[in-house]
Amino acid sequence: MTESGSPYISSPRITVLGVQPGDPPFRLVEIDGEVVGAATSMTDVLAAASAAGIRVHDLDDPGVVRWVGGGKFHWRPH
Repeated sequence: MTESGSPYISSPRITVLGVQPGDPPFRLVEIDGEVVGAATSMTDVLAAASAAGIRVHDLDDPGVVRWVGGGKFHWRPH
């Protein structure tokens, strides 16, 4: 298979890491591999993306956001 025939898999610019215990519990948000802050809700993730100049139309799009340790509705530790 040539390079032009191989599929291109991009990694999403936004990664939301697993829930951390706290009051309130939070998830760290990485943009382009750098931690940019903590989020306690989906709104915080969208605010971080906006501050970085990234438009997010669909939080379920794995090409845009990678959710580690649970999806967009998971905000409490196990």
